Amino acid sequence: MTSPRILPADHPDVAALTAEGWTVAQESWAARAEATDEARRRWEEAAAVVKELGAFRQLTSDDVPAALALDAATAGDYPGGPATAHAPMTAESARPTDVRRAFGLFAADGALTAMTYVDLEGPVAEVDFTVVRADLRGHGLGTALKAASMLALAFPASPDEGPSPAVTVFRTGGAAENAAIRRASERLGFLVDERWLTLAAPTGDPG
Repeated sequence: MTSPRILPADHPDVAALTAEGWTVAQESWAARAEATDEARRRWEEAAAVVKELGAFRQLTSDDVPAALALDAATAGDYPGGPATAHAPMTAESARPTDVRRAFGLFAADGALTAMTYVDLEGPVAEVDFTVVRADLRGHGLGTALKAASMLALAFPASPDEGPSPAVTVFRTGGAAENAAIRRASERLGFLVDERWLTLAAPTGDPG
């Protein structure tokens, strides 16, 4: 069986493949937000409800078991196809480092209810994923958590609390069918700058 092809929407091969019978199986996007003063105000507004939704803090190696448990409980909840698939975390990938930061929201009983992981490369941060426990979705936890984490990385309360250098650009993305993440990203000022297509081979193509 021929594997799907994942290409930028404007890639010249798209037209050639569709002419051969390949079909668009999934659409996805990527977006960028810059850490400007205007963005800071936007993120502070979105993050203001964090205190009402739970206790926010950066995750540490002590939180790995809770992060793995939440990841396992939500593993089947990510929409989309291979371009946006979420790989289950391992003990290694769940452990925060200087270049892989993680933030979480905790309920009054100490349970981890939402988390976001962000990979850093210099001043650029790529949001790996953000997830909320299934029974708590629809209340803005994901958006608030994402905003609070962006503030912590771009505008830390003290130099010791944030990365060096501070983050100036954030990137995120998702499946076109995932309306929730798209709305949350737009609220946080992300602008779509890439569109991707996952193309499936013609039926019967043996590869």
